[in-house]
Amino acid sequence: MEQIKTKAQSFWELVRFALLALIIVVPIRVLVAEPFIVSGSSMVPTFTNGDYLIVDKVSYRLGDPKRDDVVVFRYPNDTTKFFIKRIIGLPGETVDVKSSTNEVTITNPEHPDGFKLNQSFIVNIGGIDAHVVLGSDEYFVMGDNRNASSDSRYWGAVKKNLLTGRAFLRLLPISKVDIMPGNYRQTE
Repeated sequence: MEQIKTKAQSFWELVRFALLALIIVVPIRVLVAEPFIVSGSSMVPTFTNGDYLIVDKVSYRLGDPKRDDVVVFRYPNDTTKFFIKRIIGLPGETVDVKSSTNEVTITNPEHPDGFKLNQSFIVNIGGIDAHVVLGSDEYFVMGDNRNASSDSRYWGAVKKNLLTGRAFLRLLPISKVDIMPGNYRQTE
């Protein structure tokens, strides 16, 4: 014969379910992955306002960010805000940006005379020129929509401890679902 659950039994089942969900979800959210909604146009055409992303928080604990990774980070001038940009310069490098021609030149020990980045994915050029020498834990980041991006050209480098993680999965809009969205690798 089927038992009828009392309100108290139903309540305690709900509490157990909620606790189990918290035990599973909270560590994943804190340590592994985090949702992020793109706000603004600084990464157009790669990302548009309202894109829903999952950010991989583990990779940078196990290894270093790479050039052209799309990263979410805390804005250096107000760490309560999060930005999304592309890594252009790596620790110890010198980055020179010529905004009128969209030329970015990287100088490092392997390329003492510098090399120009291939940025064929950039649609809008503009902004300001920059010359930045990066420290041992600093990254130079720029938006893909150079004319509408507040980035390292304006406020400087991003320290590694401010990086939340890299864009791992785009869930929305459905028509653009993608793993490693914005993934683009340089050939130096």
